[in-house]
Amino acid sequence: MFIGLDLGTSGVRALLVDGEGVVVASADHGLQVSHPHSGWSEQNPTDWVEASHQALQDLSAQVPAEMALVRGIGLSGQMHGATLLGGDGAVLRPCILWNDTRSHAQAAKLDAKADVRALSGNIVFPGFTAPKLMWVAEREPEVFAQVATVLLPKDYLSFWLTGRATSDMSDSAGTSWLDVGARQWSDRLLEASKMRRDQMPDVIEGTEVVGVIRPELAQDLGLPADVQIVAGGGDNAAAACGVGALREGDGFVSLGTSGVLLAARDGFHPDPGSAVHTFCHAVPDRWYQMGVMLAATDSLNWLAGITGESPADLTAELSDLRAPSKVRFLPYLSGERTPHNDSSVRGAFTGLDIATDRAELTQAVLEGVSFGLRDSLEALRGTGAELPSLLAIGGGTGSRYWVELLATVLGLPLQLPAQGEFGAALGAARLAICGVTGADPLQVMTKPDIAETIDPNPQQTAAFDEAYAAFNSSFPALKAMP
Repeated sequence: MFIGLDLGTSGVRALLVDGEGVVVASADHGLQVSHPHSGWSEQNPTDWVEASHQALQDLSAQVPAEMALVRGIGLSGQMHGATLLGGDGAVLRPCILWNDTRSHAQAAKLDAKADVRALSGNIVFPGFTAPKLMWVAEREPEVFAQVATVLLPKDYLSFWLTGRATSDMSDSAGTSWLDVGARQWSDRLLEASKMRRDQMPDVIEGTEVVGVIRPELAQDLGLPADVQIVAGGGDNAAAACGVGALREGDGFVSLGTSGVLLAARDGFHPDPGSAVHTFCHAVPDRWYQMGVMLAATDSLNWLAGITGESPADLTAELSDLRAPSKVRFLPYLSGERTPHNDSSVRGAFTGLDIATDRAELTQAVLEGVSFGLRDSLEALRGTGAELPSLLAIGGGTGSRYWVELLATVLGLPLQLPAQGEFGAALGAARLAICGVTGADPLQVMTKPDIAETIDPNPQQTAAFDEAYAAFNSSFPALKAMP
């Protein structure tokens, strides 16, 4: 038996699978996010430990006999968070999360330094880890002076489980401290943000074993004393392992709170200026690239909140795919990453008139998010990525209208997986299988069964290409507004 332990922003998921990767049991425990100031987003790492402990205890209560057979635990989790430890291993302050924008000025300063983009393969986004430490150095110097180790969120769980400070390549690639091509910490990148090599955890591949679980934890959780903890991966890399996106040409689009369009790559093909993320994969000698938009289903949830309807009720008002709306929605409710790298831009509706109804607003929101994902697809194509089709995952795929719209906007067939587990927790469990048994990731990380493939609507393709061009021209005008 193997466990995938996934630390998300809103909760922890523990997934128990057998040696073939078949799900045996699962448990979830929620988390809260603190927003002490505008643009701030924090969590207490002790809450991650408590939630993980509870989820693992729930598994032991459900299937105690199977938990006694566990051989390995793999980890996945939210990226970029700055978890600061003192010399005694104690947490110095709440973790600054991936969606915290306070360090935008520090990010711009670091991004402008020589060699930073070339070595890291990426723009320095405000959500990345390095600018957060620069902010702490400037605003909380008494805390910065005590920093002995910086860990990413899932790696704090690994530290809790084993007592060893490590990180995997895929998560570390989002810090702006890793030479992503060479897959090692860069002294030049560390120096650029006034950090030291001794403050970094050991960086290893996602399929490598960190260590053995601490004896007292094994006993408390009903686990064998020799359970091995495997490094795992950042959430998107682990999700790619969960859906079998490892080879060139494999990819997925995720309609979640944020939107992700990911392409697996056999080599290192950075293009920082496009605001595409270029990261190490969670398996050796592979990379992945992705475009990220910050408000995908969040845009629909926002509209649902102000109309008093559920997202499902709003999308239910749309049946057959309509021609593009005359109303345009710019989905920058929280700023944007790909391709604009702009934390201050905000969204807008244009083209409203007295006849505009709720259904047309919903249609415009779905189109705006889809056009934003088309931006990511075009940016990925600019790096040489070729994607003949995409797996479609995430809560937004529950709307048939949205899936057909997105397929038409992207001009690609979208494959809907059959019901089952195929997310980051499964990817973490698969990484545990590979790490403990030495199995080939290409054999373990298979693709899910496909329930249905949604093709682009040929009658609407030209119209949506034209509408996308109009959307694309709107950003400069929006930025020019006071």
